[in-house]
Amino acid sequence: MPESHPPRIRTARPADDEALALLDARTWSPLHAVMPEPQPPYGPFFDARHAPEDHLVAELDEPDARVVGYVRLGFPTELACNAHVRQIQGLAVADEARGLGVGRALIRGAVDEARRRGARRITLRVLGHNTPARKLYESEGFVVEGVLPEEFLLGGEYVDDVFMGRSL
Repeated sequence: MPESHPPRIRTARPADDEALALLDARTWSPLHAVMPEPQPPYGPFFDARHAPEDHLVAELDEPDARVVGYVRLGFPTELACNAHVRQIQGLAVADEARGLGVGRALIRGAVDEARRRGARRITLRVLGHNTPARKLYESEGFVVEGVLPEEFLLGGEYVDDVFMGRSL
């Protein structure tokens, strides 16, 4: 894949459903997932809680400009008193697009979109053992705001749940 052009970030469309479901399944890893590994047939990616407009997708300039990543941006709660906060609730980058700036572009896109939608803060949760993701988030201004020690038992090991955030 060419490295000369940055990823193009856009809002997801309903037509992206199948590609995103497949990307989500292909990028599943115990490094970042607490849900069981998805098995075919894969269900729809979009649902009542996760609409296309809640996602930004990344495309690289290729002949087919296929989707190589996504970020899901939502509300941490349904409470009106918490509506000034947005939360990154999912991030995936295709293996073949890693190292090309896709994850960073998606994080920056999510920050810009949260700000555009009037948010004052943006937060996320990341597994303690996911060092690459934590370094990316830290390099984009996120700081650790809390840790739930040994919150998950994954593959026979206890893993911390790390809460990170930043002001907009």
